[in-house]
Amino acid sequence: MTTAHLIVAAGVLFYLFTCIAFIDIARKNFGSMGKKVLWAFIAFLPFIGPVLYFILGYKTGKMPEHMNPIS
Repeated sequence: MTTAHLIVAAGVLFYLFTCIAFIDIARKNFGSMGKKVLWAFIAFLPFIGPVLYFILGYKTGKMPEHMNPIS
């Protein structure tokens, strides 16, 4: 694999990681719209944003009851 292939692969992975973070943020309730917007802005930061969201913010949001597949 060339360096260009590795860079493209890393870019695609980070893009997918960012999309997954945005979908998760959109589905969860963070208690206020301000917190949801803050996490969306953090997730929008290149490369480090989605990582920060999944480390620090993932467990702070709660899924609405009507979307919980377990119940």
